[in-house]
Amino acid sequence: MTPETQISEYQALRNSAFLRRGRILAGIMQAALFACAALSVLVTGAIVWVLVTESLPFFQQVPFWDFLTDTEWTPVFTEAHYGILPLLTATFWAAGIAMAVATPLGLILSVYLSEFAKPSVREALKPILEMLAAVPTVVFGYFALLFLTPLAKQFIPGLSGFNLLVPGFVMGMMILPYVVSISEDAMRAVPMSLREGAFAIGMSRVQMAFQVVIPGAFSGVTAAYLLGFSRAVGETMVVAIAAGQNPNLTGDPREGAATITAYIVQMSLGDLPHGSLAYSTIFAAGLVLFAITLIFNLTGFFLRRKFREAY
Repeated sequence: MTPETQISEYQALRNSAFLRRGRILAGIMQAALFACAALSVLVTGAIVWVLVTESLPFFQQVPFWDFLTDTEWTPVFTEAHYGILPLLTATFWAAGIAMAVATPLGLILSVYLSEFAKPSVREALKPILEMLAAVPTVVFGYFALLFLTPLAKQFIPGLSGFNLLVPGFVMGMMILPYVVSISEDAMRAVPMSLREGAFAIGMSRVQMAFQVVIPGAFSGVTAAYLLGFSRAVGETMVVAIAAGQNPNLTGDPREGAATITAYIVQMSLGDLPHGSLAYSTIFAAGLVLFAITLIFNLTGFFLRRKFREAY
């Protein structure tokens, strides 16, 4: 056997060993990734299982129609009422105000960072915005209660010490980093050829941003606002501190009212006996909160799919 033949056989053996190790490593990585994906599904399934099983005793004693339509929520009173409407109304008021703040600001900031800002400005502004997400929510809650509410009372007549307006505004500022970061990343992922085509037909940069880039990044922008809405609906400490803990069916955001998350915190800190009907209301309220976020996420999924089909 010549030296050249020995060298070629050695290289072939080495290559086959590399291939075997590559296949083994790929199999291990595939199994690890599958395990991570399965774990997330299992955790979600476990959460649903706990919410459903713990809520069953409640719905066995309280008719579902009364739960949805009764306008009072007093589960620990002698004359108990179990209408979720006051908690739902307050939750949607707070989340709606938050989205009313975050939607225009988030869209303007993401368009500016994606299409107009210089790289140095973008690199400076994005970390500043994302630092807001690192601030503990309890700090935002006391900021809303002790600083913004007294300040807003000077300009908004009839504003209560505990209200939904100021916490909603603060939550809008809280979710702004999520909205801006995801929206800006989606806009920057739009192919440059679309921008060049828009300029070629005479569009200005503003027209290009709002007529080409935003529609092209629709799925990412939608995901950003869905994430922001879910974050606002699930926010706990801001509304628990600054919005009050009294279930109040009101159409006036200047008044205080308890949201679903605030009620869950309030009841969880109490001495409710396990297995009691009042204790089961915690899981019934949590199940409603889970259903709300699920509905909005499914709505966003179908909107994104419809948009992709249209374009």
